Amino acid sequence: MKVSYLKILVFLFLISLGSCVQKEEKNETVTIKEETKDSYEKDWASLGKHNEDPDWFKDAKLGIYFHWGIYSVPAFHDEWYPRYMHLENHRVYKHHVEKYGHPSEFGYHDFVPMFKAEKFDPEKWATLFKKAGAKFAGPVAEHHDGFAMWDSEITPWNAMDKGPKRDVTGELKKAFTSKGMKFITAFHHARNLQRNTELNGTNWLSHYPYMEGMPPTSKDSTLAYLYGNIPAEKWHKEIWLGKLKEVIDNYQPDIIWFDFVLDAIPENYRKEFAAYYLNEAEKLDKEVVIVRKQHDLPLSMSVMDLEQSRKNVIGTKAWMTDATISNGSWSYKEDLGVKSSTDVLHMLIDIVSKNGVLLLNVSPMANGIIPENQEKCLLEMGAWLEKYGEAIYGTEAWYTFGEGPTKEPEGHFGNHKAFHKIKYSNKDIRYTTKDYNIYGIIMGETVPNKEILLTAFAKKNIKDNVRIESVSILGSDEKIEWSIDTKEGLKVKLPSKVVDNMATVIKIETSA
Repeated sequence: MKVSYLKILVFLFLISLGSCVQKEEKNETVTIKEETKDSYEKDWASLGKHNEDPDWFKDAKLGIYFHWGIYSVPAFHDEWYPRYMHLENHRVYKHHVEKYGHPSEFGYHDFVPMFKAEKFDPEKWATLFKKAGAKFAGPVAEHHDGFAMWDSEITPWNAMDKGPKRDVTGELKKAFTSKGMKFITAFHHARNLQRNTELNGTNWLSHYPYMEGMPPTSKDSTLAYLYGNIPAEKWHKEIWLGKLKEVIDNYQPDIIWFDFVLDAIPENYRKEFAAYYLNEAEKLDKEVVIVRKQHDLPLSMSVMDLEQSRKNVIGTKAWMTDATISNGSWSYKEDLGVKSSTDVLHMLIDIVSKNGVLLLNVSPMANGIIPENQEKCLLEMGAWLEKYGEAIYGTEAWYTFGEGPTKEPEGHFGNHKAFHKIKYSNKDIRYTTKDYNIYGIIMGETVPNKEILLTAFAKKNIKDNVRIESVSILGSDEKIEWSIDTKEGLKVKLPSKVVDNMATVIKIETSA
């Protein structure tokens, strides 16, 4: 059959057109890929472009997290029970032997089926934390013990497959965000890797001692995922990093917080985590925060945390204190004492006056109940914040954080006992500011009709003279008498009745 020359030309033209379309499609694909290229690369210079303390975080001031896991079952000593139960000279070991048997026969993993969380109600927790004034909340997603409090495909030791058999993190995320709170997940799992190289080793960087005949030395491949007895390179990549990516993918936390020993994780994996988290957040158009406790992440892309301590000067950028509501253990134990609501509130006020944020820990029981004394403390603090929160939320430090006799010591966790001893009085005042308002917060119950002097307003002290328009006491309807003395400061006569016995807020309205 003969084919006309015209038909051949048409056929060749269509082939050529199809080829062009394919090339255009390929070029378009390449262009799209270039447009969606990750913003953050795995190097500190690139990661440093991240806004490490977004406004929502700086304005939040208060978050709540909780140490709740397998270690809540024995409810003895503290959350380090899984380490101490292997050390013969420790009282936890003696307690364990007496109550459960020798740790070679009853290991930490044997507590897992006992962690049933049968009364865990995430909606009730969310309501409580909201009433307490928290703007973000979330779990210790994994402590040093290797048990994941989420539905994990990486480790069999997770809350969905064992223990409660519930996706604890997923349920909490839903409950907290439904109340308008941001979501935080805390990670302590850098210590879980078995770093002891010899039998009977007790390397502090490893949570579990490597004792002969004990479960952490077991060759059982399943137990290895709990006790961290996995080759280091595999553990760093698949376990430490893998778990972080899993939580990021499944729960999209607004804050990821790290405990110490993060510096024992190879730098390349720390960079990979940060790049992954920031890039995933950008896809969701979220501003996220990374908090670290040691010098293991640059402050150009992370926020500093001070455990059980705080700054004694104003921070030039946002920082955080993590402190527990209790007087001892971070996790629940049967004789756990709790700080007064006044002491917790004063700690928050002092932190906020220096541009800080408080991450407050609570300690639920193994069954999921938050003890009444902790709940009472939270609600009393929340009631104060409900009335006077304008002096806290969305504020920033004034030129001075405060005045009065009580001073905070230097140091980090190593000096935490000194911080525990601090008690403020009505002679201590802390300042915050928002817009053209300055708030002077008196730390304690005031004396009716007493005149107080705010020396921060004295001409020799103040950096930028302010024009005061009015002075009032939040919560009082009385007209407040006041006067300014350039040499001494601002004199304020307090109301005839005590407004609040926890802290009293003086609101100073100024004009430009």
